[in-house]
Amino acid sequence: MFKPVLIAIIVTAIMGVMVPDSHKSELEVVSSVDLSRYVGGWFEIARLPNRFEKKCADSVTAAYALRPDGKIEVVNRCRKSSGEYTTAKGKAKIVDKKTNAKLKVTFFWPFYGDYWILDLGSNYEYAVVGDPSRNYLWILSRTPQIEETLYQQLLGKMAARGFKTERMIRTSQPANEANQ
Repeated sequence: MFKPVLIAIIVTAIMGVMVPDSHKSELEVVSSVDLSRYVGGWFEIARLPNRFEKKCADSVTAAYALRPDGKIEVVNRCRKSSGEYTTAKGKAKIVDKKTNAKLKVTFFWPFYGDYWILDLGSNYEYAVVGDPSRNYLWILSRTPQIEETLYQQLLGKMAARGFKTERMIRTSQPANEANQ
């Protein structure tokens, strides 16, 4: 009697680990990204808290450039509370060449993280980037601020897709920094 119960418990435990979280559907990305339009400078509007931006007080930006090898150069920059700027340089590779919307980014080889483009303005004026675990999320814009109605719409879309948008941190982009 004890042995079949133990086997049932073990099988159930294994299946619980192997079966994906059923309340989270597959995370969809945008249907197509023109990388030549996507590269350039972006301002961070908001983000989910993460360990690698813990020291960033404000003025968070990202700059992307196409490299001759087909990868993308990534330069992230922010200002710490001390007033000092910090920069992280990395590279991204395209994982889904059909859409160009799924990338892997590294700042420290051999470790890569998912960079999925989840929403994108028709004129590439804003982008929403996240990962399939839904632990990371950024709202980016070509300008230091976006309309509040757009911001709320993007939060609503991402909340409906399983992100904990109530945890989002708005990023301050001081006016004098936005012009540099």
